[in-house]
Amino acid sequence: MAARPTPLRALIVEDRAADADLILRELKRGGFVTTHERVETADALRAALDKQAWDIVLSDYYLPTFDAPGALAVLQASGYDVPFIVVSGSVGEDTAVAAMRAGATDYIMKDRLQRLPPAVAKALAEASVRRERLQLQQDLARAQKLEAIGRLAGGVAHDFNNVLTAILGSAELLMMDTPPGEHAREEVEIIRDAAVRAQDLIRQLLAFSARQVLQPVVLDLNDLIRDLGRMLRRLIGEDLTLDTDLAGDLGAVRADPGQVEQVLVNLAVNARDAMPDGGRLAIRTENVDVTDGGDLPAGPYALIEVTDTGTGMDAPTLARVFEPFFTTKERGKGTGLGLASVYGIVRQSGGHIAVTSTQGVGTSFRIHLPRVDAPVDTSRAARVVSVPAAGTETLLVAEDEQMVRVLIRKVLEQAGYTVLLASGGTEALQLAARHAGPIQMLVTDVVMPGMNGRELARRLLELRPDTKVLYLSGYADDAVERHGVLDPGTAFMQKPFSPGALASRVREVLGGA
Repeated sequence: MAARPTPLRALIVEDRAADADLILRELKRGGFVTTHERVETADALRAALDKQAWDIVLSDYYLPTFDAPGALAVLQASGYDVPFIVVSGSVGEDTAVAAMRAGATDYIMKDRLQRLPPAVAKALAEASVRRERLQLQQDLARAQKLEAIGRLAGGVAHDFNNVLTAILGSAELLMMDTPPGEHAREEVEIIRDAAVRAQDLIRQLLAFSARQVLQPVVLDLNDLIRDLGRMLRRLIGEDLTLDTDLAGDLGAVRADPGQVEQVLVNLAVNARDAMPDGGRLAIRTENVDVTDGGDLPAGPYALIEVTDTGTGMDAPTLARVFEPFFTTKERGKGTGLGLASVYGIVRQSGGHIAVTSTQGVGTSFRIHLPRVDAPVDTSRAARVVSVPAAGTETLLVAEDEQMVRVLIRKVLEQAGYTVLLASGGTEALQLAARHAGPIQMLVTDVVMPGMNGRELARRLLELRPDTKVLYLSGYADDAVERHGVLDPGTAFMQKPFSPGALASRVREVLGGA
């Protein structure tokens, strides 16, 4: 069985058309199907290199106004990684060695053109290996960069989130005591808004580095998209059309609903910004069964495809689209963390995201999340119902950060609760032992000196098994997971949080009324 011909794009630097024909004939005899262009000058060579991609450059040594060393210099200056083979008449061995030292891949004599096809095949194989190695090195460098930034984000998250909890909580408490219209109210609102923006930034940092705390449940993505549809329509504006095409038999996935919503909102915002003169945003879902996925492991997936008819992206932008702090927006208009956080959320959820884009046509993001064979969690819908934030129960609070501890006490006491306050696990157990009445709930930080929140809860529940537990933490996901508080059914709240959110979450865990 004959070997399949190999396509070859050859740029030939040669002043004699007859010699170029001989080269092409020999390449055809060697099994190559060649598309080519012949050039004779440095300017023509530069134009040809910029016009399209080439697999190889074949150059005569001497031309009337040009030579092989000059052609090689033009190729090297262009930055393109293309093999360069000198194909020439009789020249000295020293000349051939000098060309190889300058960067030429090989040297073929015109009276021995039968050597050209195997030399071209060898050069192409070596170039492929070299490019693959370079790509792996670039991927490794990018992964190391992301890991370094992620470690930095995770490292500062705890202290930063504690500080933000105190700032945000105190600002909202001040707003409750400051009637609208008073001069001081404006300053407090500025503090609150700045804290909220800082909160969003740290969450995006943790999201792109895949270190945020996820609380996954079994989801129906179609229901989530329908619930989010009204907000997305308001978000993108009246001059854009939002269309949905949701598969009726879409399988369930296990993911954090809040984070999936963040993914869709970020993609919608980017689509809106890419369609300043109007257009169409489409969200489609589909079941996909991958057998040979390449980047995707084989298995069943639920696909979310988000497509816009916007301006699209060029190749350099597309290559950096998920890179943290990379943005094409005007200075001050974006942090460069939106799509980076989308990438991190999908990756941390066990999924895969890919993007295609054509300038002037639009952009399409395809998100694959693993399907699961499990019933959809319906408790999320129940949590949407507002419940009274106030109560009269007794709560034991363990928090080692003083400013957060004081804030929690103020919030819960204002909501009507009796609060027993401790700076750590040992003190909390001592308070519980001295307290004669019931303790309906333990509110505890996860990571504390001496005794962590998990151990405190275990020991308290041995004494008071009816006590409910709400864990708090400002750490990234790896530290929280190590303490085992993300198991299904465990109540957890990520710092920073607002006073209203804390009071509502406490009421929710206690049971509503």
